[in-house]
Amino acid sequence: MRPTCERCDSALPPTTTDAFICSFECTWCRGCAEGDLAMACPTCSGELLQRPRRLG
Repeated sequence: MRPTCERCDSALPPTTTDAFICSFECTWCRGCAEGDLAMACPTCSGELLQRPRRLG
């Protein structure tokens, strides 16, 4: 799990619901994913989905 957004470097701890990933696990914060990226990974053009949380 990447700890920060690849675009703006925002912290994305394992328990956050504000992290989004593509199938290659590129990691983006909610603001970047829903904003300029329009829910598409700029690296692979894949769909961005909410990253699962690690609860323990």
